[in-house]
Amino acid sequence: MSLNLYVEMMLINERVIVKMEDRIKKRGNQLIVYVPKELDHHFAEQITPQVDKELDKGLIKQLVFDFSETGFMDSSGIGMIMGRKRILSYSKGTVAAIHVNDRVLKIMQLSGIYKHIEISQEPVWNYRVR
Repeated sequence: MSLNLYVEMMLINERVIVKMEDRIKKRGNQLIVYVPKELDHHFAEQITPQVDKELDKGLIKQLVFDFSETGFMDSSGIGMIMGRKRILSYSKGTVAAIHVNDRVLKIMQLSGIYKHIEISQEPVWNYRVR
């Protein structure tokens, strides 16, 4: 982890809690969302207003969800991603999911979300490591 990157973490019940602001990084016209272990109703509810705030500015052309830490996603996560896809489609923007493991990929295939977003299981992608 870079010394220039400040991430405040607290150890609670042997779980590392990362502040929600630290889950979103902006790079040019790209917004990267670092998804936690579970993309469920709670995370979707917390992150959606922050992502929408950035998308409403009209400067984001690509929204990237980084699933490198994620092992579970439910229908709330699928809905959150598809809702952001709809918003970005008005400005011809794109949505991508990267570092997707086999379990999450299966959920994306069963839900049909793979038809609407770019999905990569590659361990390395075309952006700088946080």
